Amino acid sequence: MKKQLLCGLIGLFSAQAALGMDLVESYEKALSYDSGIAAARASLDAQEAGADVTRSALLPQVGAYGNANHYDIDGPNQDNSYKSFSYGVQLTQPLFQADAWFAYDAAQLQTEAARAEYNLAQQQLILDVAEAYFNVLRAADTLTATEAAENAIQRQYEQAQERFDVGLIAITDVYESRASYDDATSRRIAAENDLDIARERLSRLTGEYAEDLENLEQDFPLMRPDPMDPQVWETTALEQNWQIETAIRELQASKANLKEAKAGHYPTVELNASLGRQRLDNVEVSTPTGLGGQQDGTTTEGVIGLSVNVPLYAGGGISAGVRQQRSTVEVRDNNLATTRRDVRVNTRSLFRTVNTNIETASALDQTIVSRRSALDATLAGYEVGTRNIVEVLDAERAYYVALRDYANARYDYVVNSLRLKQAAGTLSPQDILELNKWLSATAPGIEALANEETTLDDPTE
Repeated sequence: MKKQLLCGLIGLFSAQAALGMDLVESYEKALSYDSGIAAARASLDAQEAGADVTRSALLPQVGAYGNANHYDIDGPNQDNSYKSFSYGVQLTQPLFQADAWFAYDAAQLQTEAARAEYNLAQQQLILDVAEAYFNVLRAADTLTATEAAENAIQRQYEQAQERFDVGLIAITDVYESRASYDDATSRRIAAENDLDIARERLSRLTGEYAEDLENLEQDFPLMRPDPMDPQVWETTALEQNWQIETAIRELQASKANLKEAKAGHYPTVELNASLGRQRLDNVEVSTPTGLGGQQDGTTTEGVIGLSVNVPLYAGGGISAGVRQQRSTVEVRDNNLATTRRDVRVNTRSLFRTVNTNIETASALDQTIVSRRSALDATLAGYEVGTRNIVEVLDAERAYYVALRDYANARYDYVVNSLRLKQAAGTLSPQDILELNKWLSATAPGIEALANEETTLDDPTE
């Protein structure tokens, strides 16, 4: 009877494609396609350029000037017309400009915040691709289990119809079988839709709709987090988590902006220097004798000096700016405290979740064997009339649910392990490479478990 139950699964599973896209290929495609990582990179570039802009205010400003003028003077004692040409270079060097220094400091810290956000975006892309990839495998295994359940229940429905026709069972057994078959069909349709949606979500990241993906090897090890100490993971997260790093840099930048706002009350000192030449043509000048004359010539002028500007009153704008930035500092400080609390709780929770996933998968592995044994025993009892069709159908559903739940537990372990590393700030593309070693185009999915024939020993024998 067992062989009859499982033979339909073998034919169903053998129809799967032999080749598929692996996790590394999916990640590489996402790196070049995903707009989120591109936006984070562009934001970092923009912030780096902004820091250069603020630095320029601290460096010497050198410019050249030139003027050409024509003068026509017509008065009671003077009638003159002449030309003036001047040109030269001028230099301005800030000597003391506190607001510019603090603005540059804030821009550098904002650049570090943008770099932390970019690193966080890189980690998030790794997690998003892995989660989308394994969600496709999860949906494919769910569809496999629902299809196999539908086929098995269909056979039970057909057998029930045959037994009713010869008068061995009541019509209620036929109705129960048909209802279970209709329910299995609806679940299969829903699973097909879920698989299509999972593939679409992966294609959103990679830009390519993948029909087939490489499967996780059946002997993939479910290993405990290393080290097995949640306090160590929490400490690492508080030191390396990129969300915390971003919040720290944003707080520091806000404090620098506050200093910049306060510096609006400070005086500024600049060094000014210029060197120029002026040429005059046909300038009429007076002489001691009262006679006029024409004078042409070129003069050279060099100037060097200091300029001091002391703000006395700016309409209250400086004080208002200080209050604004002080409130911003308070907001950033609270955001940092919240981020630290969230990361601490999330890290410890993920540590426990990963360990729970391992224990759940181990228990479900044994559940499959138990459910298979119960199904075989129920089918045997149904053949001799000691079990009814409802019990058979319930055993069928429970068996395939156990298969699906076990597959889900394995995928949950993989994704949550990556989430734990992201929380700790240690997630990197190397994790993708290591995980990809356990993927294979020839690896079976959930069918490997369905095709096993291991059952529990009969305690009555």
